Amino acid sequence: MKTVATITCFFIAITIASGNQIAESQQQWFARYKKQKNAPNPSEMLINTDREPDLKEGFISLYNGGNLDGWTSIGGSNTFEAKDAIIVGTLVKDTDGSTFLSTTKSDYADFIFTAEIKWAVDGNTGIMFRAQVKDGNVVFGPQVEMENESKQRFWSGGIYGQSCGGWSYPLWLESHEKARNAIDRKGWNRVTIEAVGDTVKTWVNGVPAANWKTEEYKQGFFGLQVHPGRSGTIHFRNIKVKEL
Repeated sequence: MKTVATITCFFIAITIASGNQIAESQQQWFARYKKQKNAPNPSEMLINTDREPDLKEGFISLYNGGNLDGWTSIGGSNTFEAKDAIIVGTLVKDTDGSTFLSTTKSDYADFIFTAEIKWAVDGNTGIMFRAQVKDGNVVFGPQVEMENESKQRFWSGGIYGQSCGGWSYPLWLESHEKARNAIDRKGWNRVTIEAVGDTVKTWVNGVPAANWKTEEYKQGFFGLQVHPGRSGTIHFRNIKVKEL
């Protein structure tokens, strides 16, 4: 019996180790970022295998459908405007940095957040959570990346440390294959974030993506990003949160 148990544990270990290997398509990105300050050791990365949380009950909408009351823009000179059920973020060429449409409420701690995003014009975007501000107008903290197609690495749903060290949870493992293929570039894409204590998990269109632990970022605001670049128009809708 001990032999069978030992063999079983061995194969489980091999399976886990295999899932934590860098995918062939991600080797160039691993080589580029492996020495970055926040870059995780692939063998130690936790894998999200949970189902997306129920999004039907207990949520409060963060957008009133008419104006941007409850939100404020921080950084850069990109624009956001309310258009019926949609918030439209537009890149202004030669802007001096990212602009974040941020909730005026700034003490979100444990929560389930969800929103839908659509690229009207390809550009880099993301959702800040538990975010804070330093030096007057520099937004920093964790961000769920929803990146432009031209990047061709497909890390939407990964976690980036905005102005605080870079990639905390890149989607570069073999285990992230489904997440890397979850985006619909022509339609709406749902991003969901669950943050409870030191554990943050993400989903893209219901597909598990990140599973990240942090003791550093415990509460803050949400922010919708428009990144600097040559072009980009991002639509946001169904933005809501349930505090836990």
